[in-house]
Amino acid sequence: MMSSPTISSIPWGRIQFSDSDNLPEGKDYKVYPGGGRPWDWNETGTRQSPGAQTGDVEELVTKGCTHVVLSRGMHEKLGVPDATVRWLESQGIEVYVAETRKAVETYNVLTREGKKVGGVIHSTC
Repeated sequence: MMSSPTISSIPWGRIQFSDSDNLPEGKDYKVYPGGGRPWDWNETGTRQSPGAQTGDVEELVTKGCTHVVLSRGMHEKLGVPDATVRWLESQGIEVYVAETRKAVETYNVLTREGKKVGGVIHSTC
């Protein structure tokens, strides 16, 4: 089973990964078992409001995630609509929503526990 990458550090505006994960740092990221990629808000028209949409998380489900962590930003300015959470739950996904530092902490714990965890992580606002 492929594990999810470990987020080693999350200073303002940068998400950094464990050296063994071979992922470049970035501002916003989608992470999932076996890898990750920069989260380009323009793909789905994401803005702070309404925030992370179903289209932003569908990829995590297709990548096999059973747990998804949604970060709200460092100052919780990024919304997470109830519809996004409900959709994930309807797919049998356990969902966690939190301020970015707390979200990363939760994500890393789930990764260490061997869960099939994914996340959409926002490193500012």
